[in-house]
Amino acid sequence: MPETRPKTRRLSALFLLGCLLFNYPILSLFNREIFPFGIPLLYLYLFSVWLLLILLTALGAHSKTSSPPPEISDISKRSRK
Repeated sequence: MPETRPKTRRLSALFLLGCLLFNYPILSLFNREIFPFGIPLLYLYLFSVWLLLILLTALGAHSKTSSPPPEISDISKRSRK
């Protein structure tokens, strides 16, 4: 089985975290008649988690830990051999 790249593992874990945070048991914890800053708690939770997931995805997608894609000239040199 081929080894997965760290970026792929991070983004997959982030997807699973998003599925967990937007699923019923967690959402029911925030479905209360509480209005911090005049906003319903559930709406505040949904938009906060959404923003957090967007930021974490941006950080994970732009990380420099994965190897850069091969150059076009490198690919053509390999195919000639």
